[in-house]
Amino acid sequence: MIWLQELLASFWFPYIIALLAALLIQLVYYWLIFSRLAFYNGKKRAVAEQKEAVSVVICAKNEYHNLVKYLPLILEQDYPEYEVVVVNDASDDDTFYLLRELADKYSHLKLVNITHNLNFFSGKKFPLSIGIKSARYDLVLLTDADCYPTGPKWIESMQAAFTGKTEIVLGYGAYFPQPGLLNRIIRYDTVSVAMQYLSLALAGMPYMGVGRNLAYRKSLFYKEGGFVKHYKIISGDDDLFINAVARKSNTRIQPLNEATTYSRAKQTFGAWIRQKKRHLTSGKFYRPEHKLVLGLFGFSQLAFFSLIVFLAIVGVDWMLLAGVFALRLFSQLFILKKCMIRLKERQFLLLSPLFEIILLLINLILGFTGLFSRKTQW
Repeated sequence: MIWLQELLASFWFPYIIALLAALLIQLVYYWLIFSRLAFYNGKKRAVAEQKEAVSVVICAKNEYHNLVKYLPLILEQDYPEYEVVVVNDASDDDTFYLLRELADKYSHLKLVNITHNLNFFSGKKFPLSIGIKSARYDLVLLTDADCYPTGPKWIESMQAAFTGKTEIVLGYGAYFPQPGLLNRIIRYDTVSVAMQYLSLALAGMPYMGVGRNLAYRKSLFYKEGGFVKHYKIISGDDDLFINAVARKSNTRIQPLNEATTYSRAKQTFGAWIRQKKRHLTSGKFYRPEHKLVLGLFGFSQLAFFSLIVFLAIVGVDWMLLAGVFALRLFSQLFILKKCMIRLKERQFLLLSPLFEIILLLINLILGFTGLFSRKTQW
């Protein structure tokens, strides 16, 4: 075992130990946490004893073209008792007239019209608060004006996850597949984020949800004071609220395809970066334990790739580095593939290692530039 003795005596041995530590942390996340979503058995899930009335709440600001295409798909759900509350947030297009026309056709559509820009909160929080307050039923299901459900069982599937003491159900908001590299990167990013927040919820540590597909009880919203704790922050109407109120005992997930919503991904790199920057601003306000868990994964991820490159440059045995890299790559692709099957995603598995590095660099840059960014409007 001469090679082992040489390795132990090598100047680079501490760096190799650091690489192996980063690998171990990554493997723990993939096989002990992310595997919970990968091997989630939806057929064995609990089902609500009865179909509870639901209020779907949507905020719309100059969303005429999206509402005319997608709102009928929500208004025509196969569900016995529900309403759709649409908050028209001082739109200056034809949104109001479209909603008034649809309200004449669909009796369960409730229009809440904000005629002046009276946004006392930042971003979407004020109109969303108005919509939740206007909801008739305690179970509130949220989505966006540019989203549409996979089929007529969306409300039923999300509501079915409310059992026992459940107050929050986290759904999956996917992006519609389109040609082009950017669309694949965005969808990979979406799956990666979902793999984290859905898996951690299954592990008893729910920390966020996405407003494109999220349900909780109106009574919980009132009990926690709504968005008051973070009303000055532009983003966070979904993840910061869930981060504050979600617990192991009151939160469940619903990753089944019938419960998924779809929307159109950003069409330009700049628009996507602005969206990511807005979403990343809320992460620093998460609870300390959540920042620790998420930060450890991100740090170990960065350390792993940095040490692999560094040790390859200084000439450490390439077979050792190749074996370490292959072990993590296999774990990543295997678990990711299982999660993609669960979430009905496709077309980017083989490119995911490249996308992972790209997103790692983008998140680092955005995290740094975010310290100097100005506020943006919804």
